[in-house]
Amino acid sequence: MNCAPLTGELTVPGDKSISHRSVMFGALAKGTTKVENFLQGADCLSTINCFRAMGISIENYADKNQVLIHGKGLHCLTSPDSVLDCGNSGTTTRLISGILSAQPFTSELTGDASIRKRPMERIITPLSAMGADISSINGNGCAPLRIRGRRLSGIHYQSPVASAQVKSAVLLAGLYADGSTTVTEPYRSRNHTELMLGGFGAKIECDEASVTLTPPNELYAQELIIPGDISSAAYFLTAASLIPGSELLIKNVGINPTRDGILRVYRAMGADIALLNERTVSGEPAADLLVRGAQLHGISIGGAVIPALIDELPIIAVAACFAEGETVISDAAELKVKESNRIAVMTKGLLAMGADVTETEDGMIIRGGRPLKSAAIDSRLDHRIAMSFTIAGLLAQEMPDIKGRDCVKISYPNFYEDLQRLVSD
Repeated sequence: MNCAPLTGELTVPGDKSISHRSVMFGALAKGTTKVENFLQGADCLSTINCFRAMGISIENYADKNQVLIHGKGLHCLTSPDSVLDCGNSGTTTRLISGILSAQPFTSELTGDASIRKRPMERIITPLSAMGADISSINGNGCAPLRIRGRRLSGIHYQSPVASAQVKSAVLLAGLYADGSTTVTEPYRSRNHTELMLGGFGAKIECDEASVTLTPPNELYAQELIIPGDISSAAYFLTAASLIPGSELLIKNVGINPTRDGILRVYRAMGADIALLNERTVSGEPAADLLVRGAQLHGISIGGAVIPALIDELPIIAVAACFAEGETVISDAAELKVKESNRIAVMTKGLLAMGADVTETEDGMIIRGGRPLKSAAIDSRLDHRIAMSFTIAGLLAQEMPDIKGRDCVKISYPNFYEDLQRLVSD
């Protein structure tokens, strides 16, 4: 590998998960919530548009990544005039469903072709147990969804999957329920909802695998600063780790322990990543990440760490191709129901580039060390696939022909520009 070292500084966009929630909770709170470093990606803009359609005034100063949400309280949403379009956003679709289940009106949710294939039974089941009237209009367990608002009751839901979207949908419905609502997961998923709801004034109790919400009378507006998205930082962490001589500082990255799995895994693989200027930003831990080039080696990745790096597994698979030895990814069947079947798409693409990869039922086995070459890659309009194969091409010094590469606007609109600047410096 003869790539020029990556050096200098980089600031990645605001965290996508937190940006979504800032709009939702701000809309349901009394007063004006001010959000700094909001992600101007297509998914988060879908959330803004949905709440505007339900009567919430939202000012988006995109040039400053600042959003003002003029919330009117828990019970002040109004019936939308048309179907709510969630675009490509599973977070928007699933979390809003929890809120809509308790509203005094009927609503419908839809999205793009990808959203209309993603499983929604995982929220329909617990919300129905709370008394919601929510159904898949086409009867296939997917969007479009029809939701007739009803009075809800609190439940204790034992989720079969560790999913922050499922947990959050249930907790958001629980804001309106009679009695407390508890969600227990097999492993702890990302906890941005719990942290932010607590900041807005809700009573939240957490232990290692469960979270309980006592419905509040109201939520109250906050001022929020969103840290950079570790999922966006992951592509540059990977490139700088694998290119000898690199020394890259990625500033203001969220390092929430329910999201920092990639840091734990890369360190176990031999990466040189230091956390500088650790701090707490609006209730979320953040730091500057200093990453230097190092020789990585293969490891086994599975179990409780998977929910903390589920979105980073495609780029981790790329890193494994350049690591010494074998990397085994398991317990990651959730990748099959993301924007694409990420196990199948990554395996197919890496094989086309010359990697030694075996697809398994719940992951991949990757034997590192084989040189990669250019190939035609279909991103399936999955932003994380497109960015992962771009980094694979950089490391291989043969950029693949990526179909649908502009889908990166979903989470990282300036990805190619940031990469080009680092490569050119």
